[in-house]
Amino acid sequence: MAEPVNLNRFRKQKARAEKKARADANALKFGRSKAEKQRDRSLRDKQARDLDGHKADDQGET
Repeated sequence: MAEPVNLNRFRKQKARAEKKARADANALKFGRSKAEKQRDRSLRDKQARDLDGHKADDQGET
């Protein structure tokens, strides 16, 4: 005679597998590599430094 199967466990395992497959597909579709994230971060930092360098310093003058 066959071993009884817990249908709730089977259903949850199937749902987890589908969720992981969807997450992996989204990671391939929308994910960015570490190098891309670092490049964007350094570009954003450079833009902020450039903007700060162009700001007028009116605090000490009368």
